[in-house]
Amino acid sequence: MLNKPLTLAALLSSLILLFSCSPAPQVESELKTTAFISVKDGHFYQGDKNYVFVGANFWHAGYLGLANYPGNREQLKRELDLLKSRGITNLRVLALAEASDLKMALRPAIQSKLGQLDQDLLVGLDFLLVEMAKRDMQAVLFLNNFWQWSGGMSQYVSWLTGEEVFDPDVTGDWNGFMQNSARFYHMPEAQQHYQNVMQQVITRVNTINGLAYNQDPTIMTWELANEPRPGSDQDGHINVAAYIQWIDQSAQFIHALAPHQLVTTGSEGIMGSIRDPQVFLQAHQLASIDYATFHLWLKNWGWFDAKQPEKTFDSGLASALDYIDQHLVLAKQLNKPMVLEEFGVERDNGEFSREASTQWRDKLLTELYQHWYQAAKAGEYAAGSNFWAWSGEATTSRKDFIWQSGDMFFGDPPQEPQGLNSVFDTDTSTLELIEKHAQDMNSLVVTTRTH
Repeated sequence: MLNKPLTLAALLSSLILLFSCSPAPQVESELKTTAFISVKDGHFYQGDKNYVFVGANFWHAGYLGLANYPGNREQLKRELDLLKSRGITNLRVLALAEASDLKMALRPAIQSKLGQLDQDLLVGLDFLLVEMAKRDMQAVLFLNNFWQWSGGMSQYVSWLTGEEVFDPDVTGDWNGFMQNSARFYHMPEAQQHYQNVMQQVITRVNTINGLAYNQDPTIMTWELANEPRPGSDQDGHINVAAYIQWIDQSAQFIHALAPHQLVTTGSEGIMGSIRDPQVFLQAHQLASIDYATFHLWLKNWGWFDAKQPEKTFDSGLASALDYIDQHLVLAKQLNKPMVLEEFGVERDNGEFSREASTQWRDKLLTELYQHWYQAAKAGEYAAGSNFWAWSGEATTSRKDFIWQSGDMFFGDPPQEPQGLNSVFDTDTSTLELIEKHAQDMNSLVVTTRTH
């Protein structure tokens, strides 16, 4: 995990936190029977077995864990049972969101004011972790967002400068928005506040089972942010040094608080690294980063069009497989596990309704999963994957499919049409191919006595 020497202050902080956040006696047995996920020689391990996983993005799962709206605990338990039955054992979940005036931002938000967390909302995350532990599932918790839909970095910039928040859903200026979000890396005060709220979450004691988050093996990974970038492709070069420094300092800070858990970036890969493989390597070769991530968006990058599937399927698939292979080569250079932690495909004809067919999506996912399995079987560092995104039982009556406060949450964030990339509990064909992939990946798990 962390190989860099820590400062004396960081070491003392770590020791104080470990002793102050000791688990309650009633959960001590959990630590004796459940192993944290670790990394060795480019692969994940849990105890004496290698760890591979098939996962989902379920960003709103902590919200569903609330007793009242937007929570629905019985629904959450049903959905976790369904996911587990299909072989899905790893969930990528939002752990922090910032209250914002951004038009399409998430409401309610966990960070209600700068540095102040809504403790009632965090109880939903407590409940989720307890239920995941019952089902032997692992969580990847992300702690910030480069994008606007949960407040994120641009909201920190607005809070600290007093400027009106930069809203790309209003201005349409995405290049300007990305450069504005990247100002976050250059602001020492922003880093102080970011570390403050991370510490509040990482050292939190679960109100249900009495176990401190930083001592809970259910939490596999703390992720710095959702899709952090150095800035825009056009102008982000000037932020690369600050971006790399932010990654390293933030990751070291987390390791000092949670030495048993992993840390990664949340990167999209080359496409999120101003399209420069060297920037991606710089970000992930740091000793403070335990493994690498990348995302795959065929529509967003113009590779596949669900309204013209016959014309774009073959070329889109070829581009996607090439992108995967590029990152497996980088993983070998890094000697670290690689996780394909976001990939999504629209329903047929780009429709949003849960009744719409999924023939082309299923065809693409089948090819992507098979390619990933064959790479893992060949000994490459293809460690796990999380499809985007789980919507489960979510429904909407809105004809425009646009989320509004009071609606159910979907796996599609509030700034996107609800149903855009959703996998619902009724998507039997999609769930069957995911289950088949889980069986394939689980066949690669072996017991080793040398770890």
